[in-house]
Amino acid sequence: MNEVKGGSGSKSRLVSALTACRGRLQAFIRGRSRGPDDVEDILQEITYQLFRVEQPVENVAAWLFRAARNEITDLGRKKRELPFSGLAVQGDENEFAEDELAETLFGVPQTPEDEYLKALLWDELAAALAELPQIQREVFEKTELDGYSYQALAEETGASIQALLSRKHKAVLYLRIRLQEFWDDLSANSPENIGKKS
Repeated sequence: MNEVKGGSGSKSRLVSALTACRGRLQAFIRGRSRGPDDVEDILQEITYQLFRVEQPVENVAAWLFRAARNEITDLGRKKRELPFSGLAVQGDENEFAEDELAETLFGVPQTPEDEYLKALLWDELAAALAELPQIQREVFEKTELDGYSYQALAEETGASIQALLSRKHKAVLYLRIRLQEFWDDLSANSPENIGKKS
């Protein structure tokens, strides 16, 4: 394939090259990813990357497959890591409380009390985030709340993906403990539990 440069007037040649190998590329991604949503997400991401390439791409098909492999690896890392909304550890005695905490934070409030509790938890999360070192807070907020991929954040910050994963892992562990303590305090002081103490 001829040398093609992204980000210039040769977009039609890039589109032609992408269209020519789209079926094979989809099959390649589908065979290495977890679901159909991942296939489309990865295709969109590598298409976006292709149009932003500054240097000429000699073999567009090879570049696309390499970029797809890198995105699959990045996506696999992100899904393996400890997600914030999945706070519970299997077999942990606090599993129910952590599930309830995650449901309150991310679920739809059913009553005004639920809405108030959700607002309290989000305020506490904001306070806990403010206590984190700036580099941990930034990676947590951008990947968990702003939807950044690790690859995009690595390019923006200049940090390696491994460093970003490590920072986020530390942030999640801290936030998990901090929010669990707050939740336990709230639960201990709830009207139902206060009546039991009397």
